[in-house]
Amino acid sequence: MRKELKMKKITLTSDRLRRSLALAVAFSALAPWMSAQKFEPIKYGDFENWVTRDIKESGIIGGKEKKLYEIAPERTVTGNEPYIPQGGSPWATSNVMAKVMGITKGSNAVEPDTRAPGNRACKLMTIMENCKAAGIINIDVLVAGSIFLGRIIEPIKSTSDPYAKMDMGVPFTRRPKALRFDYKVEMPVNPQRVYSSGFGKKKATAGHDNAEVYIILQRRWEDEDGNIYAKRVGTGREHFGKSTKGWVNSHKLEVKYGDITNTPGYKPFMGLIPADKSYYARNSKGKMVPVKEVGWDSPDATPTHLMVMASAGSGTAYTGTPGLTLWVDNIGLLY
Repeated sequence: MRKELKMKKITLTSDRLRRSLALAVAFSALAPWMSAQKFEPIKYGDFENWVTRDIKESGIIGGKEKKLYEIAPERTVTGNEPYIPQGGSPWATSNVMAKVMGITKGSNAVEPDTRAPGNRACKLMTIMENCKAAGIINIDVLVAGSIFLGRIIEPIKSTSDPYAKMDMGVPFTRRPKALRFDYKVEMPVNPQRVYSSGFGKKKATAGHDNAEVYIILQRRWEDEDGNIYAKRVGTGREHFGKSTKGWVNSHKLEVKYGDITNTPGYKPFMGLIPADKSYYARNSKGKMVPVKEVGWDSPDATPTHLMVMASAGSGTAYTGTPGLTLWVDNIGLLY
């Protein structure tokens, strides 16, 4: 009897030891990731501060006063002057003042929204901007509200080559593990994908667009002629195609380094940016030129630039799903 009790005690002790060892192994595997969870907010990425721009549209299209919002220290700017980033804010928005053929028009698809008392977030909408003057002009331009690190070059003088008006990315040499943010998505009940650039008829196609958030790290260089090239150092890119049940908090978008084409979860939209869809940047000569991504960099490469974008659309310019809305808040980097 004593021998049986002793054997039972030894067995129980062995079981407990095995469980303890298993837990220790599991925690040791998680420890490097858990211990490295240092969150650094991107400046003004809590979206509590906004500049309000009061724009006066041309009389020929109604002469309305329109409010455009920018992410920067709280203030109001009155007048039809090109926007210059305020307070060291790294953010730009798709909200723009356009002056086309002498007609001034404002577009606003990004705005502050109250998330809770005393807490604001960024609301991005896909909308149709109409510009109408009797007998002269009547056009609809689809705008997917977007925010990004960089700068918009105002005033917008045409709808051609929209990326040429975006100075994309900011200098950056660190290697974050992830982009962290809160988000919420609302998809219309009967969504459609629409193309409308203001020239020709609107075209509707089956299916719907997606909201999108991405982080891209590049190593850029410039040749003697002022052309800018880049290799992709790090990638995190995600589409959101369904409405959420309220806010999703502390969402982590992992940054994968080097060539990710053979990694689990890879999708074509995560790949290198095609030459005909290149973003632009200002070169050392002061000229806006396309940034040509020419390949994947090594997994241990050091970047020179960081691009972060959130958008209520993931298609090409002037294509999207009217009514698709994305909210984001508390954007920052995890190390």
